[in-house]
Amino acid sequence: MPETLHHFTLKQALDFISKEGPAPLYKELSQRIQEHNPQINAILRFNLEDYESVEKHGGKGKYALVPVAVKDNICIRGRETSCASKILSKHVPPYDATVVTKLKDSGVSIFAQCNMDEFAFGSSSETSAYGIIRNPWDLERVPGGSSGGSAAAVAAGMAIAALGSDTGGSIRQPAAFCGVVGLKPTYGRISRYGLIAFGSSFDQIGPITKTVEDTALLLGLMAGHDPRDSTSAREAVPDYTKALRRDVKGLRIGLPEEYFVEGMDPEVEKSVRAAAELLKKMGAEVKSVKLPHTRYAVAVYYIVAVAEASSNLGRFDGVAYGMRVSKDNLQEMYFETRSEGFGAEAKRRILLGTFVLSAGYYDAYYRQGQKVRTLMREDFSNAFKEVDVLLSATAPTAAFKIGEKSTDPLAMYLSDILTIPANLAGIPAISLPCGFTKSGLPIGLQLMGRPFDEETLLRTAYTFEQAVEVYKQRPKL
Repeated sequence: MPETLHHFTLKQALDFISKEGPAPLYKELSQRIQEHNPQINAILRFNLEDYESVEKHGGKGKYALVPVAVKDNICIRGRETSCASKILSKHVPPYDATVVTKLKDSGVSIFAQCNMDEFAFGSSSETSAYGIIRNPWDLERVPGGSSGGSAAAVAAGMAIAALGSDTGGSIRQPAAFCGVVGLKPTYGRISRYGLIAFGSSFDQIGPITKTVEDTALLLGLMAGHDPRDSTSAREAVPDYTKALRRDVKGLRIGLPEEYFVEGMDPEVEKSVRAAAELLKKMGAEVKSVKLPHTRYAVAVYYIVAVAEASSNLGRFDGVAYGMRVSKDNLQEMYFETRSEGFGAEAKRRILLGTFVLSAGYYDAYYRQGQKVRTLMREDFSNAFKEVDVLLSATAPTAAFKIGEKSTDPLAMYLSDILTIPANLAGIPAISLPCGFTKSGLPIGLQLMGRPFDEETLLRTAYTFEQAVEVYKQRPKL
């Protein structure tokens, strides 16, 4: 049992609420947010309305009154949902995202909304219109992005668990930087209905939690086909908790040669290779594999994803959603609303996306990018003929300092070099803590699996987690 309630896992919170009621836990979370959020800036909005309403009517569902926070790009009916952007300030959705509906149906209380990079554009949580987010392990460092608020809130004990979205690593990289667990499910495993889109062929909602078990629990609540999402898969949803057994005997683990890149922090590489050796000692077979088109991943992503972003953000023009700058004519209104409403990184990606989709450049950039994306999918398909799981670092370094890369977009984009390929291929991937640098910063281990084989990822992650127990260490706030 944790010393304080804010260290509870999802399962511990459920057991506590069933015995003691929700009031003590919510009171501590509220105090924790009031004490630490002014520094960390992970939580944008926090209220107890759901909890008070559900308690009054007698919480229903297996997870009655368990508090979960969500990223600010996931729609909640009747609550401002802004994507941390000025252009969507005061935007209140009239409906719940499917994942929110599923969680509420299970009794979960959506008690807070987490800060993020504006429209999920970023790898450091420095682009939010509501201020930068800080890493609870070191307040001078970034928490990763774009789901930095979700990861920082969980790591700091301001949330029991949270939801993020992952387009190019936006769940896994902040999970690695903040020393928590983050899962990007297979594309189509979880409905995107109600997720404000960045890259429609990339985006996936997923859990950010303190343990692999909590990740399995939340994934089970959210996964499944949704007729409102045309990309939602009809694959059956297993009981993911049954995969949580300490057993990797006979499991074939591949180490992609291209993922141990030049420039990787030696401490990160040492920790990740030690994790592979530990799994080998526990009975897994570890071998080297090749993913030859990996070197094109960042370039392809920042062609295809920004093209989709440009198309998706075209709807925000001051007419139907959010803020509007009143002008004498429609063209001026569009221009001024977008000029004031979008931040610098959002404008950069809109311009890049519009350029690669423009006449004369579509074939040279976007079409070519899609062709290389297909080759990368084939790389993974070939690799999974030889192995069951791929293992790598989640990021080449631990959390970097605030401002260190904000003036160099290319350096910032390269921080996602190890996470982007899983999004391009649509495969599931999980990050979990595997150690610390000498300066005390968390290091993330990434596991990637076959499409819709989250069970093998969870089993492998759980086996490692229980063997090393790194997850039990928390920031000293």
